[in-house]
Amino acid sequence: MTSAIISAINVLVRPLNEASAQPSQQGALLVALKANRASLLERLHGDGSFEVVRRLREEVSAAASKEWLCSDAAEDVVWCFVQECLLLLLTLKQHLSNELHRFQQATPPTSATRCTPEMAPPLPPDVLSVAQQKTVRAALQFVVCLGLCPYLAPGVGVPLGRRSAFGATVENVVKEGAGPTAGRRLLVTTNALLQVAEISSLATLVFTQNLSDVLAALCQLGHQSLREDQKPLSADERRSCRQALKSLLGKVYQPIVIKELLILQGGPKQSSPVGGGVGASSRAGLTSAPAWLRRLCGQLLSERLMQPKGLQAVVRAILEGGTGGESDWKKCDAVARILVACPQQSTSPDDYFRLVCPQILDLLHFKDKLTALQFQRVATRAALCMLAERPSFAHQYLLSPVLAPLHRCASMSDDSQDFISESELTQSIEDVYKLWVVGNSPSTPLIDALKEVLPVIFSLFCFTKKNASHLRAPCQEIVLWYLSHTDSPAALWALRGLSGLLGGKRSVAAGFHFSPGSDGGARLSRMESCSDEDDDLYEKLSEEQWHVECLIQLLSELKDSDLPGDFFLVLLQELTSLAEAADGDEAVRNTPDVSAMTLLEAEQHVQGRTETQSRRLAVLQVLAVMVESLQHSQLLRNSSQVVDFMVSLFQRACVGLNRVYGPNDGNPIESQTLSMGMGLLATMLSEPQLSSEDYSSMSRLLTPLETLSKRHSDVLIQELASNLRAVIATHGAYCPENISAAKAPPAHSETTTTSKSNSSHSTNRIPGSSAASSRPLSDWLMETCDPDVPTRVFALRTLTQLVLNKDSKTVQAQEKVLTVFLENLEHEDSFVYLSAIHGLAALAESHPDRIIERLLKDFQHGSSNKERSLETRLKVGEVLMRASRAMGELAPHLGRPLLGVFLRGTRDSDPSVRASSLSNLGELCQRLDYSLGPLVQELSSCLTALIKTDREAEVRRAAVHVIVLLLRGLSSKTTEVLADVLLDLYRTLKFVARSDPDEVTLLHAQLALQELDDMMRSLIFPQQKLEKKIVVMP
Repeated sequence: MTSAIISAINVLVRPLNEASAQPSQQGALLVALKANRASLLERLHGDGSFEVVRRLREEVSAAASKEWLCSDAAEDVVWCFVQECLLLLLTLKQHLSNELHRFQQATPPTSATRCTPEMAPPLPPDVLSVAQQKTVRAALQFVVCLGLCPYLAPGVGVPLGRRSAFGATVENVVKEGAGPTAGRRLLVTTNALLQVAEISSLATLVFTQNLSDVLAALCQLGHQSLREDQKPLSADERRSCRQALKSLLGKVYQPIVIKELLILQGGPKQSSPVGGGVGASSRAGLTSAPAWLRRLCGQLLSERLMQPKGLQAVVRAILEGGTGGESDWKKCDAVARILVACPQQSTSPDDYFRLVCPQILDLLHFKDKLTALQFQRVATRAALCMLAERPSFAHQYLLSPVLAPLHRCASMSDDSQDFISESELTQSIEDVYKLWVVGNSPSTPLIDALKEVLPVIFSLFCFTKKNASHLRAPCQEIVLWYLSHTDSPAALWALRGLSGLLGGKRSVAAGFHFSPGSDGGARLSRMESCSDEDDDLYEKLSEEQWHVECLIQLLSELKDSDLPGDFFLVLLQELTSLAEAADGDEAVRNTPDVSAMTLLEAEQHVQGRTETQSRRLAVLQVLAVMVESLQHSQLLRNSSQVVDFMVSLFQRACVGLNRVYGPNDGNPIESQTLSMGMGLLATMLSEPQLSSEDYSSMSRLLTPLETLSKRHSDVLIQELASNLRAVIATHGAYCPENISAAKAPPAHSETTTTSKSNSSHSTNRIPGSSAASSRPLSDWLMETCDPDVPTRVFALRTLTQLVLNKDSKTVQAQEKVLTVFLENLEHEDSFVYLSAIHGLAALAESHPDRIIERLLKDFQHGSSNKERSLETRLKVGEVLMRASRAMGELAPHLGRPLLGVFLRGTRDSDPSVRASSLSNLGELCQRLDYSLGPLVQELSSCLTALIKTDREAEVRRAAVHVIVLLLRGLSSKTTEVLADVLLDLYRTLKFVARSDPDEVTLLHAQLALQELDDMMRSLIFPQQKLEKKIVVMP
């Protein structure tokens, strides 16, 4: 039956060959319509296969005659053809409806009645094949083009002439009836299509390509503004059309509805092109819709927008199918501007934004990459536009919900049981990152809103630094965004707060802390109470120190910003102010009026001093971390910051002048710091190109320099301060001779007497080879005995460089240089004895015979010579190890004496000497190669005995490590050199792996076994090489 009805429809819509003989396209179309209708009627009455179709068609025709079928329009070929198409479509709809009813009433087949369990269930009867769908779609196209579009008012819908050449032909063929006939025919066609669409399979065919035409027809029938005498429909018919429009808009996928409504709304008013043909009109834009239709589409679009998930539907309708290009970004901005504009249909802006803003935030939470990127752009732009145009609504409905979890982190009460979950905190941080950082449109409302929750975000960042969390990068970027986009005073104030210098709350509420979440995030939970006050205090101080370190790490990310330097200078200025306040408190404490204070006044006085002291310690803590973590080029990026630094330095020095010191109570660190600052200022003043602006900025130094030149206790500093002040005041016109000498700061010794005596010659020291060559060797030898550690170290390193350069005078004075290095080897300062070790290693590399022999005596006879301490023997052992590394290919020749001494050292009573000897033995053995052959038995016995009998874990570790180094050094030669002892070494390693209690020794044994395994595998299974050998025959 379905096939028969489709065949009848095919007879009606198939092309007619005789129509091509007509002189015009319009005539050919009319001939084809008339001939196909006549052919259909003939077959319905004469063909027996169409008998069932004819009876069902007559039933549908009888029902339609009462409502819309017109028998008196036989002269109108087009309308008769449309009526015949509608009758056949309704016949098909009626048949499918009956079949579906019987199919639903039938009992579904059970698994027992199926041929196989895998058999699919039967298809419903309304499923059409591809060919059948093509036939039905052709009939629908005829109905729409001939019976619907020609009767639409001008400007309603897209004209047929703009769609295709066939549409232009139809426009010329169909003659719109006058008055009520056109409206009645439009109603008939629309109602018939809606009846056909009651079957789901047919509805898909109707609305896939013709939804806009049906919507246009319903809009015109139900909402067109006409006078009473011109209305073709009754009030009930118009009401039913409005209800049908409302029902259709609610059933169809909303993005498609919104897209069609935007098309119906039309474009701006345009003047019609003159002389434009069909092709030109098809390329033109949308026609201008009537005012009533524009108002209606605007109202319907507003209703779509304000319903649940309406905003998402609007965005999908406009952006769906985009590729993320520039045009899509422009669309995102346009959508954002539309969303901010409150529609006229809304009762109030508050109601509108209360409905829309949550949907804007929902756009930020999509997971699909392309969709999320576009939706995020729309949401960000909409939020920024709202902040600019509607700040109160944006703050109430956008920013407050986003920041609410962060505000709750800081305002939780002690009795609160409502914790912040991981999902809430993660979503809040991600939304803040997208709106603030990705949006990157700084404005006062955004910065002020972020300022309130910045301490919580920073505390969360500090927590993520201790754990692996995906929130670390967003938190870091948010804090850096705020510091980069806010003004300098606000940024400095925020840094003071985050570093704890303001004394206020800088993290989450008391009694709560962040804890790891199950998905890699964080959640806010209650902190477990600590019964021990000392542990509680330690945790608090550790947390403060960690916060400071994290803050300085954030500042290190601001590579091209002056903020780190400005913060450093602010801290220095605050330190100076605190020093002045401390001096004032000291003066007040020493006055006799303190004893006359009341108890309350005394308590307040003591509390004030305690707070000042704690603030000073906090500032010093931050300064210490900054100086350790940040490069000087980042702290002082420009000349103005350098000048500010020197102003703070000199002012603090002036504050120190008020203190009264005894003859030996001066602070050498402050004196050296002041000398460094003056040397830096002298270097700046020696620059050849200094502008008047530079001198103007330095004018702030005149007052502190004058104070130093008059009141400082050091005569040299007084003179230097006076000269520097004169240079600045005269803008470089007056330049004393000692300004250039002041570029290098004078070296002060520990006592005042030696400081003054050494200041003259210390200023001439310039590090480098040129200074070493310009001074005699005796001066450097003398300075190696200088009590000043930096001076002694500099002399030792200069001598080492001379040894490496093979200076002739140094080679001649080899014994003196060796004696100097050995004497400094016993110095307690690591800076000194490490320099001496480096020098001895250089001597041993340059003159191995004599130097190594002397060092071996000192290392070997240390146990009998009570004057040499254990530390000195270990230092000599370090020198010998470095010498062993430097021997290279000479190790077989020069290493024999070392080998004997090291083997004897393994029997020393001190475990440190035994471990040192074994370490040196391992470094030497891996370079001896085949020359190790005669000694392998002795070496193996020594190592095996130490591994199995020594009680000290560090000795056993060193012995096993010797085996590791031996195997690595010999590599492929192992089986040749260690052939006699390889099995014993293997058994010893297995013994360690089974029974040694020390974990480090076990690790070394495993490494040795791995080396042995790799070596044996490469020996048994050599690598196959694809190579050819060419032999030349004689």
